[in-house]
Amino acid sequence: MTLPEDVEERFEGWKTGDATKDAVLADAGRAQTAVTHAVTKGDPESPALRFYQSGSALAGSQDWVKGIVDAGLTYSGSVRYFAPEISVFDKKSAGVSYCADESKAYNKDRKTNKVDKTPATDDSYVLYSTRLEKNDRGVWQTTKLESERGNKKCVQ
Repeated sequence: MTLPEDVEERFEGWKTGDATKDAVLADAGRAQTAVTHAVTKGDPESPALRFYQSGSALAGSQDWVKGIVDAGLTYSGSVRYFAPEISVFDKKSAGVSYCADESKAYNKDRKTNKVDKTPATDDSYVLYSTRLEKNDRGVWQTTKLESERGNKKCVQ
């Protein structure tokens, strides 16, 4: 997945040294990038979304992407993902929570390319809570996804 030149994602602290946990974290990060990719491509049906997400997470992400695309928007700027916490439940399921700093990410009009550089607020910080399940191809797909803007754990 290649993101536009004006879009950057940084994943800080996403390596544990444990092979299983690192595989889960890598695919959790790719699932997040798949959402960004779908938004920037303007494609709620993106194959990348279907590859890294399934179940209610996929449906929710597709609806979210569609809402942004229907509003005539995309992204510009940088998002930092940090403070990941992982629990491996068994060989095929895990949970990951992490924070996102969207204070340097902005809505961009698809037609005019005008970037809306609104000031950061507590809502610029998001706590994500996810469930991942390993599919038959060995991919840790995000199957459930919840987000909470302004969560005190993430606000900086």
